[in-house]
This record gives sequence, C-alpha cells and structure tokens, in this order.
Amino acid sequence: MKALCWEGRQEVAVRTVSMPRILRPDDVVIKITTAAICGSDLHLYNGYVPTMQKGDILGHENMGEVVEVGPAVKKMKVGDKIVVAFDIGCGKCYHCENQDYSVCDNSNPNRYMADAMYGYGGAAAFGYSHLYGGYAGGQAEYLRVPYADTNAIVVPKDIPDEKVLFLSDILPTAYMAAENCNIKRGDTVAIWGAGPVGQLAIRCAFMLGAERVISIDHFNDRLKLAESAGAETINFEDVKDGILDEIKFRTGGVGPDSCLDAVGLEAHGSSVTAVMDRTKAAVGLATDRPDALRQAIMACRKSGSISVPGVYAGFLDKFPFGAAFAKGLKFGMGQTHTQRYMAPLLERILKGEINPEEIISHRIRIDEGPEAYKNFNFNKDEYRKVVIKMH
Repeated sequence: MKALCWEGRQEVAVRTVSMPRILRPDDVVIKITTAAICGSDLHLYNGYVPTMQKGDILGHENMGEVVEVGPAVKKMKVGDKIVVAFDIGCGKCYHCENQDYSVCDNSNPNRYMADAMYGYGGAAAFGYSHLYGGYAGGQAEYLRVPYADTNAIVVPKDIPDEKVLFLSDILPTAYMAAENCNIKRGDTVAIWGAGPVGQLAIRCAFMLGAERVISIDHFNDRLKLAESAGAETINFEDVKDGILDEIKFRTGGVGPDSCLDAVGLEAHGSSVTAVMDRTKAAVGLATDRPDALRQAIMACRKSGSISVPGVYAGFLDKFPFGAAFAKGLKFGMGQTHTQRYMAPLLERILKGEINPEEIISHRIRIDEGPEAYKNFNFNKDEYRKVVIKMH
C-alpha cells in the first residue's frame, strides 16, 4: 500500500509499505477514506520531536471503512464507517476508566522513554514517533486500530467525511481547551494562534458561553476566518506598542478572563524573547519556542485561567512562573482525552451547532503529500488545513 513516510528533517516521501494486519483480538483494520495533515505533524517534519525513524508512517487524524475485525471487538463490524482517536487508550487502566485516555498506562510499549523524560509517560499515539509508541499512522491506504472499541466511534454512513474527520483530534482538542478556560457566560477569551485548533477553539468558546473572543495571529487569511466566526482579531505584527498593551487596552486594563495557547513549541514573533528562542533552538540550546505562552501568562487577568492545547516537548526557557504564581492563575493543559468528547461532539455536528469542515483550505491525493507538507510548513497564510482523500 501507499503511505506518507518520514524520511528525515523536512523530508516526507510516498513509499510502498506492507499492509497492516490484525495483531490482537481487539484490533480492527480500516481502509482509510480521509485523513489530514495536522499542525502538530509539522513538529515531526521540523525535527522537534525525538525518536522518529526513517520510514515511519505519519498521520493521526484518520477515518475510514472497517475491512477486518478481531474476534474480541464488540462495537463495530466490517463495513462500518469509523473515526479514529489520535491517542490510543487501552480502555481498562485506572486513567482510561476515568476517561483520561491520553495518559493511558498500557497502550505505549515505549513508555519507559517518556518515563525518563517526564517522570511518567502517557498514552501512545498514531504516527507520532517511537516516544509515543511507534504505531503506524493513517496517512496511508490502510490502518490497524488497536483497542478498537475504545479508540474509534461509528458514524453515520451518509454524513460526508469532512464533517466528522476532525473528531479524531482537533475538534476534541479545541473543545477540551475551551473547557480548560473555565468559561463563565459573558467571559472574554484571548486565543493565541488562528490555525485549525485556534479556529475551532473560537467556536467552542462561544458555544460554552464566552461573550468576546480575541484571536491573535499574523496571517491575514486566518484572521479573516476568525472574524467570520465572530472573533475580534489582532495581527501582532501591526501592533506598535506591543501585544500586551493592546490586550490591556481592549479589556479596559483588566485582561482576558482566560488565555489559550493554540500555538505550542514553534511560536513566531519579533520580540526579543522570540528572537532568542529561535536562535537557541537553531543551535540546540533550547527545545521549544514558548513566546506565545509567555504572552498568554502575562496578559491574563488575575485569578484567570491559562489553557494550553499547543504541543510542548521539552524544557521552557525564560518561563514567567513568578507572574503565574503572583496572579493566581489556573492552568489546564495536555494531550486531549479525545475519546471522552467524540460522541457528544458528533451530536453537536449532527445538530448543526458546529461545522468543522469550514476550516479546510486544501484537499489533496496521497501522491501530493510531500509537497503539501512543504507548503503547509512554509506558507501558512494559504495552507490552513490539508485533507488527504485516499480513495
């Protein structure tokens, strides 16, 4: 079968690889119909996530048709149309039983690596390095789904793939991020990053009762889409007195009730700290570029909430923890417990309360994948969300 494979830093290729097969009784194999390139895939593309190996199959936003079912699978059958969660939960450990699937104890065979880095390792993920289990991803023609009853949801066959594909990752990620903002009706939420997660977080924040959402980015096409969802926008490159003064002005000197970092470890900017981050990362003296998170902490009102769906991998330099402590900020973060949100968000989609497909900018075939990765990485003003149509 064809698959998009990681070949090295900023290099992706289409390879012919072996077909997946049932390895455990609770597996299913699916024929991928639609997949997507996620912004966090670019962290792999740019070499920021360790333990990638040449030939690893990419992709963690996947859906398709069940073509083979293990004997222990109870919730799906051959022919079902399913969406697959990006994180892999076993369904039986303490964390999975408490619906904290992204910190599953059992799904990651390489958890000892993350134990050494983070104290305790979490769940595996599809197509996201050997640190996260070394599982093949779904930017391919077929995919093996382990613990299938836990990690996938059956969706109506007559609904277009693009309406439900993002149940695999970015829609639950955006919703959980909005939940972590502890939104009360009438609140103001500031969101750094108007990419796919940021766009859906705007819509989720309004669903949860926010009165105002301020979207911060420097790509005009993304800011226009944010405005279409009802957000106020700030292009940080156009702000003369600095982003923090602009946010203070817009919130009457109080600050937003919550601040959401949908950027993560590859933040851009022209501030002194942003330039230092890029320089240190380029020479191997830093793992992450956390300037958006610094700004969110400094901008947030006292006793407010900080939500971090953006991916971070290592140690953060010049982190203003003293400001967070002094202001009594509350933090919510981490990989999304995707499976917790898939069914309720499917209901919202079916009721027309949210339309995730409106964030899609490009639709491609798998053979166009390497060029799409390159364009997505270097031309974010036009490339917002890339969907791969497999069949």
